[in-house]
Amino acid sequence: VQVVESGGGSVQAGGSLVLSCAASGDIAACYRMGWFRQAPGKEREGVAASHTGMDRIYYTDSVTGRVTASQDKAKNTLYLQINNLDPEDTAIYYCAAEPRCPPVTPIQALRGPLYRYWGQGTQVTVSS
Repeated sequence: VQVVESGGGSVQAGGSLVLSCAASGDIAACYRMGWFRQAPGKEREGVAASHTGMDRIYYTDSVTGRVTASQDKAKNTLYLQINNLDPEDTAIYYCAAEPRCPPVTPIQALRGPLYRYWGQGTQVTVSS
């Protein structure tokens, strides 16, 4: 399974950005994908996670209201739109995929250990 992110870049505070994550390879009809980010000097945190079998998206509380994730199942692609960007959103954004749907809680879906396959990450820099 390959995971490729795209869409990062430099943005002014208050702006918006859309990140894309495409998974390919041996993926089951039901699979999970997630967006994570790691800011300088901080631990990685989950941002949003999808469950294609249940058509659900989970979000971490800190981004609720500013972030919208959407899943294109036909393309095995998970999009992440971040609005009203803040310099604190500056981070490397990683996408991950798990090509099956193990039964986990929403909190577990936003944690890295669930996912076996990871992209290289895409840098998002927000300037004030």
